[in-house]
Amino acid sequence: MLDILLVNDDGIYSNGLIALKDALLEKFNARITIVAPTNQQSGIGRAISLFEPLRITKTKLADGSWGYAVSGTPTDCVILGIYEILKKVPDVVISGINIGENLGTEITTSGTLGAAFEGAHHGAKALASSLQVTSDHLKFKEGETPIDFTVPARITANVVEKMLDYDFPCDVVNLNIPEGATEKTPIEITRLARKMYTTHVEERIDPRGRSYYWIDGYPILEEEEDTDVYVVRRKGHISLTPLTLDTTIKNLEEFKKKYERILNE
Repeated sequence: MLDILLVNDDGIYSNGLIALKDALLEKFNARITIVAPTNQQSGIGRAISLFEPLRITKTKLADGSWGYAVSGTPTDCVILGIYEILKKVPDVVISGINIGENLGTEITTSGTLGAAFEGAHHGAKALASSLQVTSDHLKFKEGETPIDFTVPARITANVVEKMLDYDFPCDVVNLNIPEGATEKTPIEITRLARKMYTTHVEERIDPRGRSYYWIDGYPILEEEEDTDVYVVRRKGHISLTPLTLDTTIKNLEEFKKKYERILNE
């Protein structure tokens, strides 16, 4: 029987968890364990809670099934899921379905991708699944978002099946599904775009006259045609980006020849 650890960064009550669990059970003879943060953890990357204790709470989900809520980050969920709840490395770690796309090199800030990378780090096959949401007010409302995850969940389960059947030679599959996609929507293999959002800092003044700041930005649409941003946002196709834990530059030997002597002068 396939062992699947299902995590996310939107929280234990996110609608996407149950939809994805159901789609996976339709596709696989699997034992699925849900371990997710107690509350919203978007934008936290691969952070680990090193300076505070963590709690695990067995939690009843909306469909009557049970999951485990962790008072920490998505990465904490993977670690506790493997070493405390399952007591073993599962066959697959799936992170998602995230409410909002995770594109470009900014995925390093994503809790969804952080959990997937953590799963791969411990030896599991790993996939991160994210759904494009063009209405920002629908994001960050775990358990309340009126989004039907049924089709995105089936798309994700189909990709997981292919990933396992063909043993994709990568550490993490980053899957991004455009808003309104169907199971017939084309899937393109892409590379990461440079940026997913512009960067903007807004200064405001509190009632005591002190400045405070919001960091935000606007979605980027203009990127090169083989990138995830272009494929999802311009073409409306599904993007699959194969990722690796090893972020060392590809031309390492050339770099060494050019700079190692200089560094040792």
